[in-house]
Amino acid sequence: MTQSEKVLATFQTRVRQMILRFQEVKKENAELRAKLGQNEQQIKKLEERLANCERSYQSLKMAKMVEITNGDLQGAKDRLARLIRDVNKCIAVLSGEK
Repeated sequence: MTQSEKVLATFQTRVRQMILRFQEVKKENAELRAKLGQNEQQIKKLEERLANCERSYQSLKMAKMVEITNGDLQGAKDRLARLIRDVNKCIAVLSGEK
């Protein structure tokens, strides 16, 4: 085998290795893009849940404020404090799922 044949064989081997590596990277890229799509869908769902919780919280807050005018002030404050803790727990749970 001459020197140029050795160089050519080495070059062919390197090209084959590079093609194999390219195929591996291409497959990995496709898998990562699929995972990214799934994560984006999950984020969208969680954002919707958070928006629903925030709307529910606002509704509850308004309802309890109306109730304050009709009942005793200390009882209303206690109920409002419990509601705020519950909403904070919901937000913490939703934040932990991301």
